[in-house]
Amino acid sequence: MMKRFEQKTVVITGACRGIGEGIARRFAREGANLVMVSNAGRIHETAQAIGEESGAEILSLEIDVTDEEQVAALYHQAAERFGRIDVSVQNAGIITIDTFDRMPKADFDRVLAVNTTAVWLCCREAARHMVRQGGGGRLINTSSGQGRKGFIYTPHYAASKMGVIGVTQSLALELAPHRITVNAFCPGIIKSEMWDYNDRIWGAMLGTPEKKYGPGELMAEWVKGIPLGRAGSPADVSGLVAFLASDDAAYLTGQTINIDGGMMMS
Repeated sequence: MMKRFEQKTVVITGACRGIGEGIARRFAREGANLVMVSNAGRIHETAQAIGEESGAEILSLEIDVTDEEQVAALYHQAAERFGRIDVSVQNAGIITIDTFDRMPKADFDRVLAVNTTAVWLCCREAARHMVRQGGGGRLINTSSGQGRKGFIYTPHYAASKMGVIGVTQSLALELAPHRITVNAFCPGIIKSEMWDYNDRIWGAMLGTPEKKYGPGELMAEWVKGIPLGRAGSPADVSGLVAFLASDDAAYLTGQTINIDGGMMMS
């Protein structure tokens, strides 16, 4: 595999599992210095495993990306450890699924805080370092298919992911003079713990007495509607993210790319 990111520092939030872990593995194989971030303690085990497999230099940090002071400290520690910040992938995200009349406001607020506000916070702190370094850099944000089209029982999640696209476009305009590109991607159905949760909860809520969904059955039904005929994997997503972080994407900014096997074509 090419070593496109040797001597470059890549920060990844939400990196302990799923898409984030897949992205970390890809950058590790391509020679990057990694800063892997999560609010879960397993981030250290995941980082250790990736480091042993790849030989990559990795700093793992357990922080809350909604906390302004912790986010600032994250990027300070990253720059202090590796000397600079070249790429920041804002991937941390959460979802809850509930009816309009049962959903607590606390759930709505928390989803917006993690999925949208934290994306802006991380972009802000990463960009501050990139500007001080003399400009240049890549900010890459995780949106969702619900960033394009909302779905039932998740108005907060849809709002949060549509917000990510707005943040991406606005910052792309502001940071362009500093040669910092800002792009986003919209994953569809990706094999992960989050999609196991989605399958279980949506399956229970969308089923009827005549048609009850067992584990995996709703997801399997939805996958039949994907033109490419399969669910995606974290490796599928990581290839796109690595491209967006590479020199080949130097003239690409303010864009949001679907990666969903053809579920949405717009």
